[in-house]
Amino acid sequence: MVRITVSYMAVKTEVVDGVPADHGRRSIIKAGLAAIILALWQAKPSWALENRMSNEMKHGALPSVLSMSDVHTVSPALAHYTEGPLLNGLWKRSELSPRDRSVVTVAALIARIQSIEMPYHFALALDNGVKPAELSGIITHLAFYAGWANAMSAVAVAKDIFHARGTGADQLPPVHDKLLPVNEEAEGQRATQVGNNFGAVSPGLVQNTTDLLFRDLWLRPALMPRDRSLVTVSALIANGQTGQITYHLGRAMDTGLTQEQASEVLTHIAFYAGWPCAFSALPVVKDVFEKRQK
Repeated sequence: MVRITVSYMAVKTEVVDGVPADHGRRSIIKAGLAAIILALWQAKPSWALENRMSNEMKHGALPSVLSMSDVHTVSPALAHYTEGPLLNGLWKRSELSPRDRSVVTVAALIARIQSIEMPYHFALALDNGVKPAELSGIITHLAFYAGWANAMSAVAVAKDIFHARGTGADQLPPVHDKLLPVNEEAEGQRATQVGNNFGAVSPGLVQNTTDLLFRDLWLRPALMPRDRSLVTVSALIANGQTGQITYHLGRAMDTGLTQEQASEVLTHIAFYAGWPCAFSALPVVKDVFEKRQK
């Protein structure tokens, strides 16, 4: 914590053109502002100061900005809900594996740029079986589905966790990798439909969607198709992007996500993106379920 002290002194006020001119007080204010700016410029992010991870960190010891006692001092009720319904309730439900819950949570945090909880959950994801290459892949994927700034916020956190755990370049996906095989029929249908609907509106967007996303990003082997779809659906729900859920949830279920698991994603996301986001997605998810049962 940076402590800033401004000393006060006697202030002499003179009158200029009939108006009091408080030069002493102005000097104090200017000096105080300068001190604050300097202190903030020199200060490291609070999570970096409070969250000092070491290579000796024991397996399962998770970094965190806030301790539970910190939460208790502000909101005993929130601490109760965190310890009970969240950590000892939601995270122990069997409908999703701990690894899947970490994938969903990481996707939601990045999608919403909720960096305060990223150190804890990035580390937890690695402890729950998400490989460094997969976490790297999630961050890369969400640059396209949540925005570049969101991905860069995640990079700022992940780099310290990778450093603390000794994650080397050999554990991360290479820039150029052998792509997974493309389903030419399905991709051809998708590209044709999007092109017919929107090609005249934004040909650049349509072309990039085909070339960068579905013939490149989606085929990178750092994430298996089910995981890539799970990340996408989680981010869409977390950001309230209901218009895109139908296609991507269908794709997720085509690649192995079960209806029970998809249902539980909504339950989980409610805690990390808020109930309104989960409920906004409910009608879309319900429609996908019903159509697949016919």
